[in-house]
Amino acid sequence: MKKKIVVGLSIYTAVLLAAGIYIIYTIHASTADLNRLVRLHEVEILREHYLIQIKRVQSDLTLMETSHPRSVGTVINNVTDMGKLVDSCFGCHHSAQGTEQLANLKMQTDRYKDALAGILAIRPGGRRRAAMEDAFRIGENLIEQSRDMIALTSSRLTEKTQKAMGDIGRTQYLLYGIVGLGPLLSALLGYVFISGMTRPLDALLDSTRKLKAGDLDHRVQDLRDEFGELAVSFNEMAESLKEQMRKMQHTEQMVVVGELAAGLAHEIKNPLAGIKVAMQVLFEENGISEEDRNVVRRVSQEVVRLESLMKNFLNFAKPAKPQLAELNVNSMINTILAFYVKSRPVSKDFPNAVCITKELHPVPNTMADPMQLQQVFLNLVLNAVDAMPNGGMLHVRTVFDAGPSRISIEIMDTGKGISPEHVDKIFQPFFTTKPKGTGLGLAISKQLIEQHGGFITAAGNPSGGTIFGIQLPLKNPPGEMTT
Repeated sequence: MKKKIVVGLSIYTAVLLAAGIYIIYTIHASTADLNRLVRLHEVEILREHYLIQIKRVQSDLTLMETSHPRSVGTVINNVTDMGKLVDSCFGCHHSAQGTEQLANLKMQTDRYKDALAGILAIRPGGRRRAAMEDAFRIGENLIEQSRDMIALTSSRLTEKTQKAMGDIGRTQYLLYGIVGLGPLLSALLGYVFISGMTRPLDALLDSTRKLKAGDLDHRVQDLRDEFGELAVSFNEMAESLKEQMRKMQHTEQMVVVGELAAGLAHEIKNPLAGIKVAMQVLFEENGISEEDRNVVRRVSQEVVRLESLMKNFLNFAKPAKPQLAELNVNSMINTILAFYVKSRPVSKDFPNAVCITKELHPVPNTMADPMQLQQVFLNLVLNAVDAMPNGGMLHVRTVFDAGPSRISIEIMDTGKGISPEHVDKIFQPFFTTKPKGTGLGLAISKQLIEQHGGFITAAGNPSGGTIFGIQLPLKNPPGEMTT
């Protein structure tokens, strides 16, 4: 659907853009035509003024030998204005033929002006009358030439005006069509897009209602494009929800079983204490044989192991609430690693030594349960050491991420590592790969970290071994960084 909308909007935009460009072009062309027509009409008016001015000079010439002659100043002014009108015609753009005609007209006008100047310089008499007749003939030729030019240009100007007005009329009708079709095309495109979106949305809405009503087996069918992908996600969500409901039911059952097991462990704890005391008494008897003493010792060891198992089992079934106190993660890790250094060989001279490296960046103090975090860190460190019976490297790294405001802890080893099929099971209770393991250590560690609002992960180390990552949220505003 997204692709169809993009394609449709692109085509619609292209059409509108083309129409807009055409409208701009036609408006510009029409404006240019009108400007050109205005200039041509101005030239036509200028020619009319020139013709009128020639006739006015001819009239002045005719009245010279009458009883009502024009004054010399008036005649000179009229002749001067006639010359200016001819000169102003050269300021406009003309074709080569038009420029040649104007040049010829100016030359005739200059002859006419010279003839008139000669008349004004001659005293009245026969010679002046002959000069007046010559000048009058030149003026008549100018009038005839101007009329011919005006008639020719007027007909052409009329044709151009009609053509321009016809083009403007056609452009006007086209603009009306574009303005009228634009909303219709927009409405049609909107109807297609809305109908293409509402039908899948109605189907999804109906499916959510059925899912809300408890029909977890309902699935969305026959949707395409992005809605098809959404339908697949919806179906996966429904399947996941169904699985989560099944897990919740299983969890509720496990809670009941856990409470029953906790009570059973509590009941077993007292007899185990009695057995442990009895074995100690038997072990201290003088008349017992060495073979029986070994049996008693093994029984005592198994009792201790059962007590440890019961303790872990009770901690897992009913974990204690965290007793929050201000602490620094780096200081706690330093204390735990110092304890290990005192209890285990770390020198390279020992064949099974574990080399410890630290990368503890400054982190702020946080609110957490010191005993529970110490239990988690110590468990992870001891597991890492157990995974390296032939020695190796243990690396601990801490970082404070100010964005989500959390402290990251990584504990890496170069031991045997975790097989891919065991990664998803490693935090499950009673899952272990150790011959004598209880499978509760990592499950309890995960439970304690989650009680603090964080989470723990396990992954393979690219250089060999395992990486355990812990993310702890900062429970108080960041203070002074300490190492």
